[in-house]
Amino acid sequence: MSFRKIKLLALPALVGAAFVAAGVSAHAAEERQREAVVSVAGEGRAVAAPDTAIVTLTVMKQAKTAQDALAENNKTVAAVLDALKTAGVAERDLQTAGFSIQPQFNFQSGNDGQPRPPEVVGYQASNTLTVRVRDLSKLGGLIDQAVSLGVNQGGDIQFINDKPDDVLNEARKLAVADAIAKAKTLAEAAGVKLGRLVNISEVPANQPPQPVFRATMMKAADAGVPIQGGENTYNVNVTVTYALQQ
Repeated sequence: MSFRKIKLLALPALVGAAFVAAGVSAHAAEERQREAVVSVAGEGRAVAAPDTAIVTLTVMKQAKTAQDALAENNKTVAAVLDALKTAGVAERDLQTAGFSIQPQFNFQSGNDGQPRPPEVVGYQASNTLTVRVRDLSKLGGLIDQAVSLGVNQGGDIQFINDKPDDVLNEARKLAVADAIAKAKTLAEAAGVKLGRLVNISEVPANQPPQPVFRATMMKAADAGVPIQGGENTYNVNVTVTYALQQ
């Protein structure tokens, strides 16, 4: 038998061995997939007092002409901005959130009861500021001063934590501990033992921290608007999967 023929005869054996090895590997992977596991969800909740407030302040002015309405609005907004900066609010914490000039109409009906074309009787200029206040002890006084200078709309307040990493990490630890405790309880109830940790993942948050209004009233340096900051609650959810010892 020639050397070439020997090589040709050996080739099918090599191919068969490769398929056997692949089959063994696939079988092992399938066995791992069939591994008995327990998956549980854990929730952690941590609270923190807010350290920052975001408030919206709007100046609205009306006049016979658009130019007069804009001029009056600009004058008032400039005074409000100057007062906020003097009180210690940084430039980076002041942002224009909305601006508009709109005609004001008078709608009337004729003697025949039919509506007449609307008549422009004036203009309204509106300018909205978003203000980030980092010293909450000044918040009430700032709002009071802004209103005295001409702010006549807005006032929506959102209390946040500028750097919530620490409180979020605390919530994560509590969520993992909750999941592990549940996994141990389930395993004990089923008469089995927990094995290796297979997977742990955090469920993406879909809501901002929830305010809890139970803190004491903030005391401003002056007699400003009474403000209650409360606490922010941060929720973290995780999923933990353990293998079960057979």
